[in-house]
Amino acid sequence: MTLTRYLAACAFHTMGLLICLAPILAQSQMTSIGSGSYTLKPKGQDPSPPNAPFRTPDLLTKAAPTNQWYSTLIFHEKPEAIFAHPLSVKPTELGIEVALPRQEVVPTERQDVEIHYAHSHPIRISSPSLTLGKAKLARISDWSIDISQAQGQDQLLATVTHGSPYVYFQVNRGNLRIDLPSNGKKLESLTGKSLALNANHLVLEVNGQIFALFGPSGAKWEAMNERSWTVSLPEGKGYLSLAAMPDSTFSAFKLLQDHAYAFISDTKVNWEFDSAKSQVKTQFEVTSKMMEGLQTTPLLGLYPHHWHQNSSVSDKLGPAYDSIRGPIKLLAANSFATNLTYNGFVPFWPGIKDPAQAKELSDITKTDVRNARRMMLEIGVGPYWQGKGLQRIAKLMDVVEQQGDLAARDQLLSTLKTRIEQWFSGKDNKTYFHLDKSLGAVIAYPEEYFSIAQMNDHHFHYGYWIRTMADIALRDPTWANPSQWGGMVNLLIADIATGERGRSDFPFLRNFDPYEGHSWASGVGLGAHGNNQESSSEAINAWAGLIQWGEITGNVQLRNLGLYLYTTEIEAIHHYWFDSHGIVFPKAYKNAEVSMVFGGKYAHNTWWTDEPRQIKGINLLPISTASLYLGRAPNHVKRSVATLGPETAVFASRGKYANPPDIWQDIFAKYLALADPSQGLASWKRWGSFELGDTRSHALHWLYSLNNMGTPDFSVTANTIFYSVFKDPAGRKTYLAYNSGKADLNVQFSDGKSMTVKSGNLLREN
Repeated sequence: MTLTRYLAACAFHTMGLLICLAPILAQSQMTSIGSGSYTLKPKGQDPSPPNAPFRTPDLLTKAAPTNQWYSTLIFHEKPEAIFAHPLSVKPTELGIEVALPRQEVVPTERQDVEIHYAHSHPIRISSPSLTLGKAKLARISDWSIDISQAQGQDQLLATVTHGSPYVYFQVNRGNLRIDLPSNGKKLESLTGKSLALNANHLVLEVNGQIFALFGPSGAKWEAMNERSWTVSLPEGKGYLSLAAMPDSTFSAFKLLQDHAYAFISDTKVNWEFDSAKSQVKTQFEVTSKMMEGLQTTPLLGLYPHHWHQNSSVSDKLGPAYDSIRGPIKLLAANSFATNLTYNGFVPFWPGIKDPAQAKELSDITKTDVRNARRMMLEIGVGPYWQGKGLQRIAKLMDVVEQQGDLAARDQLLSTLKTRIEQWFSGKDNKTYFHLDKSLGAVIAYPEEYFSIAQMNDHHFHYGYWIRTMADIALRDPTWANPSQWGGMVNLLIADIATGERGRSDFPFLRNFDPYEGHSWASGVGLGAHGNNQESSSEAINAWAGLIQWGEITGNVQLRNLGLYLYTTEIEAIHHYWFDSHGIVFPKAYKNAEVSMVFGGKYAHNTWWTDEPRQIKGINLLPISTASLYLGRAPNHVKRSVATLGPETAVFASRGKYANPPDIWQDIFAKYLALADPSQGLASWKRWGSFELGDTRSHALHWLYSLNNMGTPDFSVTANTIFYSVFKDPAGRKTYLAYNSGKADLNVQFSDGKSMTVKSGNLLREN
């Protein structure tokens, strides 16, 4: 029917015309991508994502960098503090505040403590000569930003860099002013040595911490009162660096003075994968502009995941700062590198052969298969719970397939496809995806957990969809081809992990912080403690999805990006969530792990409940074949699980929780099995509670598999992507390798074992 005839048929009254126009107007906003489609505008009264107006004009033409450590700056009229570590920075109407946060142990109503490093006792930099405007993001690079407070021709610019002991200031004219809080004062000497050597520096003490300001040669300082100074800047030398000192020694002052004029102007991270060694090498490169002096090398602050067990920098590190992330150690360099081992995973584990185990598993899978459709709709209908439901059924599909029930496999595969097509087609007015070009983001409807209003959790939500699509692509690559439904997967990947910088459609690595080495969940940066991430394990699930999708589709660049994100975030988790190496958490912190990591604090809690098991489990789920990293520190696993009994009992005795004591018992049985398979299996109750992103079938298959194979052996690597190695208590090893290619695959393990895997096969050998 033509548009004219369609409208004529509807024109019997005005309301009829509007009703008939609605589907046409909706369709006119649809953009096809293979068999799928997305909207260019929200449907009906559905909300749009927030604006990010506080960017300079050139950045307004680019996708907005949401979900970053500095994202508060671009969304809010009055931004919160930005935690760059070791410094914190807060733009205000009166100028730019800089502080060196220090540890605070804060008791909670849960009878434990949180560790805070708040933005407090700041020094403020302003200008008596300029009219300051609203703070805006003026430049971004991979771990450094410029903040502009421009008004007309007047410009105050501050450069803030992750890990740097400096904030660099520049003005286009006039002077700068320094104001201290009431507990600040000027210092005349350090460790007995006079500081009155020349006129270009000012050393201050605030709340027991020492700061040094370095002006250009020819600068003149004038005291306004005992806590305020102005510095007159010579013509053409409108710059100043402010540094926090790691200690009160004169040698620390001299080190900071020597490097104070190498202003960082660009930062860039690059990654590459060495398949033969199964290693990801990450290169950190810094470009700096020499303002004056002879020392052209900047000072970089390396986080624990940079310097721990890194022989390439160990003999070059200088003094360290105490920080929320543990010791940040100084390195005078324009670049450094890390090498992290990728320990592999396979898409699924082989079937259980023991007759008694297989019989019990078969009994459970029959029930789960019968209830599969219902299990995709247990709680929510938005992208998070629908994604969890999809992956839940995909992992059940793995089990029944490997147990030889291909009819059940095909039934589940059809169920997954039907649900995904409903969303990806864009035809449903309630469940669909929208590409917002003004912000540069893919938005899913209906909203869950402020994923639209605050741009939260996109990597959590979309990670489940990507991982499920990768599992389907193993069975039906034609259906998952970009010309059919795979194009929508690539769109979701672009939203959370675009690997190119400066694009107008999507930001570079939306959720990932290249320097801190982990993701951020909050999109707009709310709260005085900076950005945050709770479920680090759901971030890992997303990056595993990228690896699997990239490998299966032959996109090596995407696969290597996934490998970089996966291995890097795992390293950060073991430092900043689990403190597996014992160098981050202070003695006052008594919990086995952190459940919520913020820019300026960490806590043992969640956003939605105080129930102890969920607080612990949110950084474990979903436990899949890509979760073996959780077993890298078996002593930590045992200690963590051991706290569940008494912790739950204490809080239950206070009448605080109604949840059963075995809530998510499948998650903890699987977690414990990574350190002690027999204990993990013994702790599992067939009819106990289970987490709604998992099934009893998958949990039991996991537990039997580890009991039969042993715990992960992280000492052995292989020259392929899909591999895992296990070792039982007797020292016998089990080798797994999966071949997603079309030709035979020769796999060489680092301990000398070799295997030839047929196309489309998972091979297990001892």
